[in-house]
Amino acid sequence: MDITIIDAPDYERVVEFKDSALGLLGYIAVHSTQRGPAAGGVRMRPYGHAAEALNDALQLARGMTFKNAAADLPLGGGKAVIIGDPHVDKSPDLLRAFGQAVQSLSGQYWTAEDMGMTPADMAHIGSRTDFVAGLADGEFASGDPSPITARGIFNAIRVAAQHRFGRTDLDGLTISVQGLGHVGAHLCQLLHDAGARLIVTDIDARQSARVAEQYAAQAVAPDMIYGVEADIFAPCAIGGILNETSIPLLQFGAVAGGANNQLASAGDAQLLHQRGILYAPDFVANGGGIINVATEILRVEEREAWVADRLKALEQTMDRILTRAKIEAVSPHEVAESIVHEMLRPKAA
Repeated sequence: MDITIIDAPDYERVVEFKDSALGLLGYIAVHSTQRGPAAGGVRMRPYGHAAEALNDALQLARGMTFKNAAADLPLGGGKAVIIGDPHVDKSPDLLRAFGQAVQSLSGQYWTAEDMGMTPADMAHIGSRTDFVAGLADGEFASGDPSPITARGIFNAIRVAAQHRFGRTDLDGLTISVQGLGHVGAHLCQLLHDAGARLIVTDIDARQSARVAEQYAAQAVAPDMIYGVEADIFAPCAIGGILNETSIPLLQFGAVAGGANNQLASAGDAQLLHQRGILYAPDFVANGGGIINVATEILRVEEREAWVADRLKALEQTMDRILTRAKIEAVSPHEVAESIVHEMLRPKAA
């Protein structure tokens, strides 16, 4: 295993890990440990090149700092990425080697499940490191965070509906969901049970068809989702999808979803604001998963009650952000970042 330190301004620690014999290459980025050890999942994707993977790790790690702070968790922000197709390249040996890379940071970074990963994968990783959460078994095991992530997004959608349409009842509203993986599929069930009409898409056409049949939804091609007419758009796939190309196409009243780093740039929040599209900041909307994972890292005894309380507090935080944004006539993203920056500001001695 080769581990190389990478210079990255404004990050506490960034490393490249590599095991050529196993075909393992990836990055761990620790953005901040100001509030506690950096926590954030590991994702495995077939990135086009190493620079793309590194940039994703950096952006996601920063996002985790904001997400953990917004949820008022005693955790900092970090993230890991592995380059490869999880359906083809993932193996127990590769996962165990990644666990060694995590262990080399001596607790500065805690890993967990993210895109392309499962609780079973966390067990392989955990055989080589003490700093893994999202395990299926164990005294404080938190398991798959996807259902809790979806619940938090569902709550954020209801808050957005209240601010945009004057109602928390989703019955009859049309909601488009992009990305039907673990989180997106769970979200579709919650939305369907609440009476919403669904428009769905996924890069896997078979998954789109399955979800459409299960929830009487309309399935569309991935590149068509931005132009469909819906009340609320819930992006639950990759980041950067709200940009100067896609935003002019949007026919939604609000955006509230689970994808990390939905805005391609901070300026895109202003573009949404100018178009009258209410944006529920992603690092608040999708905080349910890390709340669930935190119970394992922090060894919380009364897990269900603790998670419920934190989810309620996160919902109230979203409401305060959208309320303040309306009063100040600014983008909710601007308000959310301002609040988190205040939480991260060093306290006077």
